Amino acid sequence: MEKIKMSTPLVEMDGDEMTRILWKMIKEELLLPYIDLKTEYYDLGLEYRNETNDQVTIDSAEATKKYGVAVKCATITPNAARMSEYHLKEMWKSPNGTIRAALDGTVFRTPIVVKGIEPCVKNWEKPITLARHAYGDVYKNTEIRVPGAGTAELVFTAQDGTQIRETIHQFTGAGIIQGIHNTDKSIESFAKACFNYALDTKQDLWFATKDTISKKYDHHFKDIFQDIYEKEYEEKFKAAGIEYFYTLIDDAVARVMKARGGFIWACKNYDGDVMSDMVSSAFGSLAMMTSVLVSPSGVYEYEAAHGTVQRHYYKHLKGEETSTNSVATIFAWTGALRKRGELDRNQELTAFADRLEKAVIQTIESGKMTKDLALITSLKDVTVLNSGDFIRAVRETFDSL
Repeated sequence: MEKIKMSTPLVEMDGDEMTRILWKMIKEELLLPYIDLKTEYYDLGLEYRNETNDQVTIDSAEATKKYGVAVKCATITPNAARMSEYHLKEMWKSPNGTIRAALDGTVFRTPIVVKGIEPCVKNWEKPITLARHAYGDVYKNTEIRVPGAGTAELVFTAQDGTQIRETIHQFTGAGIIQGIHNTDKSIESFAKACFNYALDTKQDLWFATKDTISKKYDHHFKDIFQDIYEKEYEEKFKAAGIEYFYTLIDDAVARVMKARGGFIWACKNYDGDVMSDMVSSAFGSLAMMTSVLVSPSGVYEYEAAHGTVQRHYYKHLKGEETSTNSVATIFAWTGALRKRGELDRNQELTAFADRLEKAVIQTIESGKMTKDLALITSLKDVTVLNSGDFIRAVRETFDSL
């Protein structure tokens, strides 16, 4: 069979630990035999990020702007333990945070639903999509360890030299301070991305913050969403038969547990990070969730919603067998390939992505799956496969379609 041709490259961002191992397996078993794969490769493994002083992450974001579509492997965000383990020059920031800030995008995460993996929340009948603002907040914060007694102030100095000052706290002893920020431009982009995605998918849109406590920061998000909705989207939503509403984040958490699903839940950056993990886990597994970053200019970056599976990687290094779920990483590739096909009007590439996703779902529904799914499935007499055998089983299913 002649391989599918690509006219424009994808930006390929390699990653860390067990997901890096899966990345290589997926390419060798599921992509390269069928596609004349064109990528512009960037190694975002922690060693190379350290070697380049994290310049490689910035370069990969710029390449994504250039080519319009990227696919990213899971990466390590270092902590103190990683500093020692990898002999880092400094505690590099989250690659995802850097890329999201550069693209000023919104992350949409949706569970991958298969028969036999029922949600923990029994009334959830349809997937719940998390729309996560991907700029600012704690991911671009500034922190100070306060050594002792003193006054902490929040100061803004305008270009003309005038200042706004507010006392944060009068410390009588040691403590900590955190400063976070956002911009109207980014919040507006976030709002429009959510409204457009809701219209595209014909789903209701919820937006939740904590404006009763954060009367300026969170309330500003609420105001921008409402203003844009009333001016640009209210009539479109009515025509589409869908609804937008705002609620407090704690109310949204309570309501979502009683909902049936089939809607988009928009959250600020950290809220979205936490809530997407809750939703994906409740639907079955963190490895069963798609994730795409969409920028206001129409740039797309696909990734798995989970981490690098550190525990399995250490087992792999010891030569022990692992049964690591690769579904979200496969779907990151299929999402990117489908979008590349759509943008380039390459129907063969789009059809390939659809067929590969169908093969993954059919493989699981036939009872062949990794250990994490075998522990929660309602299917009987399932076959638990190791990391490589599951990917090879997907290839067998793909070839039979």
